[in-house]
Amino acid sequence: MLNKETQTFDAKTIMKESKELLKKLFDENPKLKEIVITSKTDDEMKGKLRSFVMDYFDNRPEAYKFYKYELTGCKAFEALSWQDFAAIRIMDYIDNAGKEIEDLNLRGEKIINDPFGLLWLAAVEQTGGVTPEYMEDMIYLFRQLSGTHKKTKIEKEKIQKWMDSYPSGLEDEVVKMRQKNKERIIKILADKIDKKEIKSSEFKFPESISFEEKVDLVNQWWNDERFHLRFAVRNPDLLNELLDYTIDDETMDLLHEAEKIGIPFFVNPYYLSLLNVHAPEFIKGKDLAIRYYVFYSKELIEEYGNIVAWEKEDEVEPGVPNAAGWILPTKTNVHRRYPEVAILIPDTVGRACGGLCASCQRMYDFQRGNLNFNLNELEPDDLWEEKLKLIMKYWEEDSQLRDILITGGDALMNSDESLKQILDSVYEVALKKKKANENRKEGEKYAEILRVRLGTRLPAYLPQRVTENLTNILAEFKAKASDVGIKQFVVQTHFQSPMEVTPESMEAVRRITSAGWIVTNQLVFTAAASRRGHTAKLRKVLNDIGVIPYYTFSVKGYKENSFKFATNARAVQEQMEEKVMGLIPSKYKKRIKTFPIEAENLVDNINKLREEANIPFMATDRNVINLPAVGKSMTYRVIGLTPDGRRILEFDHDHTRKHSPIIDKLGKFIIVESKAIRTYLDQIKNMGDNPDEYESIWGYSIGETEPVTSIFEYPEYDFKITEKITNFKA
Repeated sequence: MLNKETQTFDAKTIMKESKELLKKLFDENPKLKEIVITSKTDDEMKGKLRSFVMDYFDNRPEAYKFYKYELTGCKAFEALSWQDFAAIRIMDYIDNAGKEIEDLNLRGEKIINDPFGLLWLAAVEQTGGVTPEYMEDMIYLFRQLSGTHKKTKIEKEKIQKWMDSYPSGLEDEVVKMRQKNKERIIKILADKIDKKEIKSSEFKFPESISFEEKVDLVNQWWNDERFHLRFAVRNPDLLNELLDYTIDDETMDLLHEAEKIGIPFFVNPYYLSLLNVHAPEFIKGKDLAIRYYVFYSKELIEEYGNIVAWEKEDEVEPGVPNAAGWILPTKTNVHRRYPEVAILIPDTVGRACGGLCASCQRMYDFQRGNLNFNLNELEPDDLWEEKLKLIMKYWEEDSQLRDILITGGDALMNSDESLKQILDSVYEVALKKKKANENRKEGEKYAEILRVRLGTRLPAYLPQRVTENLTNILAEFKAKASDVGIKQFVVQTHFQSPMEVTPESMEAVRRITSAGWIVTNQLVFTAAASRRGHTAKLRKVLNDIGVIPYYTFSVKGYKENSFKFATNARAVQEQMEEKVMGLIPSKYKKRIKTFPIEAENLVDNINKLREEANIPFMATDRNVINLPAVGKSMTYRVIGLTPDGRRILEFDHDHTRKHSPIIDKLGKFIIVESKAIRTYLDQIKNMGDNPDEYESIWGYSIGETEPVTSIFEYPEYDFKITEKITNFKA
């Protein structure tokens, strides 16, 4: 029975709109009304409702097995009918009633999960405090169960229409518009440098040259990544001036508040030139996915200072097992979840970025000062070289490691010298592991390094960083690393919008692939990026320039990211209804596995595949969320609903990949979403989309993690490695 002492909303009388929606729910479902009204307690009501749904399962035995977890996996998930989703959700609501849950959107406040208890209170006592957001979710749940709300079948023509509504940064009109932005920004910066309002020992004007010549000189500096880092915008007023004073007063007030409480600003001039200013009608609102990365939300500002680490394995004490059981050599340099993969965050300028993303997954690290934009202070000190040796020794002695991801911050924010030092160290580790295996027996050999990745957003944020010298460093590393068994060389970047794909970024990608490294893209599925057709267009444009889509991440973080958050239901809807347009037929599995080995021919290989398979883009990525536990997953079920309509999801781990042995002890993990479905749809409407085109979103209450595409599978060893796991303690 509902615990009225702990249920926060119990005493609140429901509002008028909620009463009207409750009447609609009962008018559409007379059987439900009878069950609720004739029940003396909420427990009695739940018992009757359980019996009602069990009658449905009599004719759907496979769905019942899925509900009981007797059937799992993608095949079983895809066999579920639309009504099965609803029946399972109702049973999960009942099974999880009364469960106390920590809601980290409310800074850890405990809430009681009991959706049907709240419904009974609303109907019988007119209390419970349920909102219209809650009631609308309930209405669609029972429409789905009754069959009146049907699963949408999305035709390819519809997807193409949505895609066509989004221009890319390669289109002539967009390029011309950005050129005007660039000219405006250059003139303002030239004036401020001339007046010594902003100074640089490296970028300064000679004496006795005209202002026009000074503008020409800044135009030349524009091609130097150091110029953009030195003159990155660090305060709201300069941001507004460079955007021709187009930021509204309310947003400026928010930005000043952000500055006051210490949220850093760092927007480089190149990236700023991508924002629409006085844009023509066809492009208005199409840069929102970019703007949302520059402008901070009210929720982020309110929560800054109280943000907690989302991923538990990010909390590290050297020598002490992290949440995944891994013993790590230093406090801030190595992150680890999986046996095969280790993440390196160097003590260099690589701890900074080319700009601060407002939905940054490491905002916690910016809050505590570990990541920042004090670029001169981030130069490596004498201790870094010793730390690097310690980390490499740790990896050399690891029995399972085969994949090293160098990130930050941003891997390409490292100087060429620092990056070369790190890559050379990785090469030495790979060589030593290979030589050590010569003295180990079959079945006792350690995993050797197969893949090296650089995590960077600079191809989108600051493509000028991909210089000929950097390209040579990458090419030289690949040449020698290939000789010691490293087979996959990956620059893992992050384009958020087709509007970020510019002639400059296209050239950066060309240089990287010419060095024999493939470029893959991770997308954060923000509210702005989640609009119909947006990610499909992004995949196509990226394929055109030789980039392979990788993960699509649901926004992580609690209330601080709620404005940017697109519900997980939308992620699954996109996975099931839009992304299928680019699914690669299984007969091409063997061929695409060779793509990383032939990076220099990536554009040609992608084009040939798309033509043969008759697909507009390669939908190779998986939709996942980084769990606030260990690892990534999109395997979940909705087990509850808060009075304000936010869904409560129970996540299981991704069983398609190898995990830390501790995973079975951790069990499942509950996430309370930061936004209701209706709130998300209202936001989509405000962006100019028709929410009716998203209506099936209400029915997506179950997710299943997709298997990794063959492109991203590890190459096989020609020997058997040990089952022993080092650097680990359960």
